[in-house]
Amino acid sequence: MLSGILAALSAGIVWGLVFVTPLILPDYAGIQLSFGRYLAFGLIALLPAWLDRRQMRLLTRKDWLCAFLLALVGNLIYYAALASAIQLAGAPLPTLIIGTLPVVIAICAKLFATEGDHSVAWRHLLLPLGLIAGGLALVNSTELAQLHPGQWHAYWQGGLLACIALAAWTWYPLQNSHYLQQHTHISATTWSTAQGLATLPLAAVGMLFYVWMQDGSLPIYARLCGPQPLRYVCLMLVLGFFASWLGTLLWNYASQQLPRGLSGQLIVFETLAALTYAYCWRQEWPAPAILLGVVLLVLGIMTALKRFQS
Repeated sequence: MLSGILAALSAGIVWGLVFVTPLILPDYAGIQLSFGRYLAFGLIALLPAWLDRRQMRLLTRKDWLCAFLLALVGNLIYYAALASAIQLAGAPLPTLIIGTLPVVIAICAKLFATEGDHSVAWRHLLLPLGLIAGGLALVNSTELAQLHPGQWHAYWQGGLLACIALAAWTWYPLQNSHYLQQHTHISATTWSTAQGLATLPLAAVGMLFYVWMQDGSLPIYARLCGPQPLRYVCLMLVLGFFASWLGTLLWNYASQQLPRGLSGQLIVFETLAALTYAYCWRQEWPAPAILLGVVLLVLGIMTALKRFQS
């Protein structure tokens, strides 16, 4: 179980990068960031796909259909909604909403748990989920109190998009974990690469459509890469490799090693990493209430680990 926990922790660390990127590139639409990230992910996946071609040939039509669906919902839709939400509402609200993932996923895992699915009684989950929920509320309460009245329209738009991202990112890990546990012959590496290949045509078509919709008087590279082409391309490559390919590989491994409810709760590591990166970008220390919230998050995780291990 320890190796699965470490893999989930590492996935959260690299996934946290996706929260700070929209702040670094505020002039780019969320959909452009999503297409760019997953276009890079798909291109990067071509090399491991070639090296792992024997295993890739063993994937069935059903496997590829699932990979395409996971790529569409858990990759493109999720990040387009999240990046747009961060740009509209700022980082606090989307972080709060996405940060409820451990609670939402654990509840969904319990609702759809089957016999032999390492299920834990509801009463044993109340304390860790309560600690996590309380920690997430504290983490965001300080910044949410600073909202100005003139920001309400964009704020609620961002909140709606963050809810869409939450729905997509709740479904993804549960479906991904369920499929891998039902198809144990598929390795984490092969499945990560398959999702990358499935993402490539979706992102390519989406990017072409986005470029076609832009001002035709602009050069093609300006429509494709925006006002900061070098920074955009570099960040998309970083997200494509670390946050997408490597993060997915680590999460697939964790999904195979851990019970569904536990693997879902460990996504809280992503929230902690995102907060760390955001405050580093702002060059400021978090408020005491936020630090207390982080402590509650960690306590919630440790309590959940004890519940599942026992």
